Amino acid sequence: MPAHRLRYLLPLLATLLLGACSEPPAPASFVNRVWSVSESPTVSKGMLYVFLSDGTLVLASNGNKPAFGQWQQDGADLVMIEEGQRYKTEVLMATKDILQLRQHNPGEPVEITLVPAN
Repeated sequence: MPAHRLRYLLPLLATLLLGACSEPPAPASFVNRVWSVSESPTVSKGMLYVFLSDGTLVLASNGNKPAFGQWQQDGADLVMIEEGQRYKTEVLMATKDILQLRQHNPGEPVEITLVPAN
């Protein structure tokens, strides 16, 4: 094959191979981790949130039985489903150390700052 044709073919092959070999995107940084409320005007400090990769939402607080709901990704945000009620939830920040949410419940939105549980 003439060299001038290789000049166009090699970048195309490299792009195709890299695309085929690349791994699927990692799940969001907050999934399958136990989070503890550190700040919120309405949610008890220390309440635990777990967003499992199968869409299960686990809520637990000291002295109470865990509650189970569901969560779904909605673009960059979430929908949290608790006791059959769907709540649009904005993800304000999601890093390995902080998860900040704004949940649109009936009434005023609720802001929650979570950190990894100890």
